[in-house]
Amino acid sequence: MIKLIFCVKRLPKLSRGEFQRYWRDRHGPLVKRHAATLAVRRYVQSHTLDNPGLDFAAAARGSSGKEFDGVAELWWDSIDSLLAVAATEGGQAAAAELLADEARFIDLPNSPIFFTKEVEVVG
Repeated sequence: MIKLIFCVKRLPKLSRGEFQRYWRDRHGPLVKRHAATLAVRRYVQSHTLDNPGLDFAAAARGSSGKEFDGVAELWWDSIDSLLAVAATEGGQAAAAELLADEARFIDLPNSPIFFTKEVEVVG
């Protein structure tokens, strides 16, 4: 399996709560609707928590821990399966709709996105 990781930062005009509500309640169902067309095997949203008691982990590493508002993870069976669906008209239309929606709430130029292969260390 391969995984896409998308470290998402909200548009400056949105509060974190507004961003997370839109992401969960509007964008999440849109991804779910297109999952089969895009051959997405799994989709997880990880929403950043606002709890000062949890700042210790970032502070110990010299980070503010406030750079991102969440992380999206999407899994595919293989690179080949992702590339195959990306070459279809339906896949391209679904991807375009998702990207247009992302532009409504995500600061896209400041939200890194990359593909990974998991290496399990503790399972």
